[in-house]
Amino acid sequence: MIKATDIHKSYGALEVLRGVSLEVSRGEVVSIVGASGAGKTTLLQILGTLSKADRGSVEIDGQDVSSLGDRALSRFRNEKIGFVFQFHHLLPEFTAFENVCIPGLIGRRPKAEVERRAGELLALVGLTQRRDHKPGELSGGEQQRVAIARALALQPEVLCFDEPTSALDPELTGEVLRVIRSLADEHMTMVIVTHEMPFARAVSDRVVFLDGGVIVEQGSPEQVFENPQQERTKEFLQSYRETSSAQA
Repeated sequence: MIKATDIHKSYGALEVLRGVSLEVSRGEVVSIVGASGAGKTTLLQILGTLSKADRGSVEIDGQDVSSLGDRALSRFRNEKIGFVFQFHHLLPEFTAFENVCIPGLIGRRPKAEVERRAGELLALVGLTQRRDHKPGELSGGEQQRVAIARALALQPEVLCFDEPTSALDPELTGEVLRVIRSLADEHMTMVIVTHEMPFARAVSDRVVFLDGGVIVEQGSPEQVFENPQQERTKEFLQSYRETSSAQA
């Protein structure tokens, strides 16, 4: 579904990605983990066509998006890719239902179709009873579930998540986790950037450890978390455990 080849990206003199190649199969859930500054969000933005690589190519569903102009790329993104960010970015003056309708209305879909789809998606994320509430009346977990429903409004082929639970407490994280698991059960292709190892372990088919702008290790959650092969992966996981223990 996604094929990234030899991706390089710099911001000024800072080289953030140094030759990253990654493939994501249709229906696969891939989590990208690593320390802050490893290049995770930059890679996600390039895979999701929000940013362009300096060198390298990205194919999504067989289309080389690296060669598309801005207008064609925007159209492709709207049709193929949904995004969920750390902070939900819901429009505060609109209800949950209206927020989920917005992408379809902007895309000039028939109003009846847009509203039917929004109702179905709010049911999917367990928020039918909260459809007429505005974001300020919803919990953090509910707001993030509305954001997921909104990202699904145009029936994308790929969902990209950038730290979807890092602003939530553990109980609310569980709400979002259940929704993402349900999407995985429906074979939704998902790429998830996260700092939270239990979350990555619970939802992923494959975990990619990124460090210093390169992929150091990747494999099943069991392989990466229980039997890492690379010393840098072991150091990262040990540091995460020590930090988590200190915060407990």
